[in-house]
Amino acid sequence: MKVFGRDMFLRRQNRGQTTEEVEMLKDGSENGVALSDTPPKVTPEIPPGNHKNGKHKIKLPKFKRGPRRSKGNINTVNDAPPMEPSFKENVDRHRYVEAGHQLVAREKLLSQRALQVGAEGEVAEGEGKEISRDEEEDALQEDYEVLLFRVWQVVQSSLSATQPYETEALKSALSFILQEEEQDQRWQKQAQEGEGESEKWMPNWRPRECRVTHDALLRTTVEERMEGAENVSAAEKLSTSLKKEICKMGKQAQADLLRVARDLKSCYPNEFDVCNTYAQLYHQAFSRRLAKMTEYELDFNDLVYLLSWAHNYYPNDVLKHKELEPVINGQALGPLLPENVSRPLEEKYFSSKEGKVREWVSNALRKEEDCWCKGEFPELEQYYFSAIAIDVIPVINLYKKSLEEFMKGKSVNTKAVIKGNLASIEQFKEYVVKITGILAEETKTRCWSLLEDMEDCSYKYFLGIIDADLKPKYKQLWTQAWLTGGSRQLEEQLEGHIQDCRDLKPTCRQELLSRLHLQVMQEYVKRMMKGKLKLKTKEQHEVATSLLCEDSKRLSIIFEEAGSKEMWLQDILPKISENGSLNMLTLVPSQPPGSEKHISALLHIKANLSNSHIKTIKDSLMENRSPDATKNAHSFFSRVPIKWRATI
Repeated sequence: MKVFGRDMFLRRQNRGQTTEEVEMLKDGSENGVALSDTPPKVTPEIPPGNHKNGKHKIKLPKFKRGPRRSKGNINTVNDAPPMEPSFKENVDRHRYVEAGHQLVAREKLLSQRALQVGAEGEVAEGEGKEISRDEEEDALQEDYEVLLFRVWQVVQSSLSATQPYETEALKSALSFILQEEEQDQRWQKQAQEGEGESEKWMPNWRPRECRVTHDALLRTTVEERMEGAENVSAAEKLSTSLKKEICKMGKQAQADLLRVARDLKSCYPNEFDVCNTYAQLYHQAFSRRLAKMTEYELDFNDLVYLLSWAHNYYPNDVLKHKELEPVINGQALGPLLPENVSRPLEEKYFSSKEGKVREWVSNALRKEEDCWCKGEFPELEQYYFSAIAIDVIPVINLYKKSLEEFMKGKSVNTKAVIKGNLASIEQFKEYVVKITGILAEETKTRCWSLLEDMEDCSYKYFLGIIDADLKPKYKQLWTQAWLTGGSRQLEEQLEGHIQDCRDLKPTCRQELLSRLHLQVMQEYVKRMMKGKLKLKTKEQHEVATSLLCEDSKRLSIIFEEAGSKEMWLQDILPKISENGSLNMLTLVPSQPPGSEKHISALLHIKANLSNSHIKTIKDSLMENRSPDATKNAHSFFSRVPIKWRATI
């Protein structure tokens, strides 16, 4: 059943009585029965005799007087059971579920008659008058049109409803829609599973697909509201018509989604997932309109404003609004602008900004050159200095801040952009090295520090993603599961991430994989130090030693082929796994085990060492280590976090 127009509602006039009632009245009149029969007048028979003065005296029988009843016990019209509301009354009172029940009952009766009657127009059993089945269907359809028209009216106006009764009407309308969906399913099931043609019969007006109509109506409503978005004070202050239009649409989407979260969510059953449904509709409508705007040549300021809404205002102020974020799955919506639309705009924006930066830096340099050529002396404040650093360094600071903010977003091109910027940062670092002697040492140090921070932040972005993906596999290390199965799955996932780095600049890829190599080995040793696996027998120790050596060998091969510079890490696991005192002393010259906690944790990996043996080893290590061992920033174990409480 599709959306019915207003003319269908207006042509439906209530007849006051049901079809059955009207026909019963008609049948009674035609058969000669008065609508209100009265008994015929009867003249009483006068017995003979017993009369006086020509008058007959009637002897009445005596009746025994019963107890007098109070007026309150007398049955009156008010004591009769209440009449069931008519279909029209239910519709007028917004009782759409009850009205729907009445129509379903008529539909069921009509379908039963359809199965019994052989040909259209044949008299059904119990009928006093021939009624065409087509007429009955038409009457039922008309009533359905009236009901559906009222239901769709309520749904369509729900975003602008203000009265309490409108909320109740919406709840009833939605329950009616679900009721109709269930009725569709019952008919379809009967048609599919019934035996014989009669049992597989389904009315030609089923399925009505009210849910499909509801969703289409919401889509139309959202399109209309976005098309006719109301003026807001914030939009009126903007300089161009395009900015005003974008602002109005964005504010309209936010206001309507808040209305859905605050008011409509409580009316809708969970099956509708109304918040995400509306969010998707507004997202699609907004996206289409913005994409349409980009088909024309945009002024640069308009372009910046459009991108600001796509990448900042909409994801942060709308989707991440404190009332909307808990009820809307923003990640499932994706970016507001598809990549094929946003990429050319972003390139145009960055190209313009790059030109501006070049212009600013060139102007700063030209101003400095003019001072040189004019013979002016640099400013003197205890020592001579140039102001060019003051002009240029803020640009680098802005670059750093912009890149960090971009990393916080979840754009589809985030990884690619960061990979490209790593290459740019490396080129910038090479340039800073080349101009040694031109820039003051302090300026060079500040530039280098900024670039190092940007580079470190970029590498940590990728390492964080890889670490989160490998975390479930890390948890299996140095457990009974690892003792029986090894770390094959960890290595397979690791190789997948290494493949993802193939589109990095070679030198940047080598640096990232070297850092990843160190991170994986530190995580491996950290899991060992947690002490979840106790090696209580010689056999267990031998199995663990063999597995450690195998894992170390395979990991070393993986990272060596990938180009890691940290190949000294291949000796860490074999040295930890050695017998006797675990040969801790062999770790001291190159990678001292950090603190006493690290030493204790490593020694307790082998559970069959006595306390006296452990104490002897610890004392030897503490005596042979250099005073600066714990301060060695490059020590492998100093980077392994540990919480150890055991004491010897």
